[in-house]
Amino acid sequence: MSETSSIALVTGGNRGIGLAIAQSLKTAGHRVVITYRSGTPPEGFDAVQMDVTSTESVDAGFAKIEAEIGQPEIIVANAGITKDNLLMRMSEEDFDKVIEINLKSVFNMTKAVQKIMLKNRKGSIVNMSSVVGVKGNAGQANYAASKAGMIGFTKSVALELGSRNIRCNAIAPGFIETEMTAKLNDDVVQGWRDSIPLKRGGTPEDVANACLFFASDMSAYVSGQVLNVCGGMLT
Repeated sequence: MSETSSIALVTGGNRGIGLAIAQSLKTAGHRVVITYRSGTPPEGFDAVQMDVTSTESVDAGFAKIEAEIGQPEIIVANAGITKDNLLMRMSEEDFDKVIEINLKSVFNMTKAVQKIMLKNRKGSIVNMSSVVGVKGNAGQANYAASKAGMIGFTKSVALELGSRNIRCNAIAPGFIETEMTAKLNDDVVQGWRDSIPLKRGGTPEDVANACLFFASDMSAYVSGQVLNVCGGMLT
């Protein structure tokens, strides 16, 4: 895989961690395509409108990318949402929505991109999981299930596609400080920082750096792995 001319596709690349990943990949020399469902995508990237939960929309999006841009060699599945609540109060709709956007989207994107990667006999798939998918968290049963499912999916894909030189890995971020966490109470944020061995929250760039490793030839012999980017929260 070329370090300077690969096409990289990032879902959920319009803000936060996804945007940091897109920017880092672009700085590293990749041509970056981001997906978006609605609104206006950020400038500086190729952008394709796509509903990652819809097989039809994903297939149409990939056809457009291949025709107008080229064939992706790197894909980062970052799209995700939360709908937190205690299990006794969680609606079926909120459970299904989180599974659909966080997990089914990974299935759709991987199934579409594997056709390209199998033909070219190369590729790197990076799935954005979470430490919550590793250890669970009260009030996030739906989110934890989606992120744990992503880990099992990642390991299975690594086994299926490895013989064709296609790698599949997952990143499990911990407490990452973004515009979403900026809305939390200061005492809550400080409490999180104090509980982390490195005594700080992570930055989107911390996660992006891990993604750059998986996207590059530096991880050519790494597949089926989960990298916790959590400041030592999980040991």
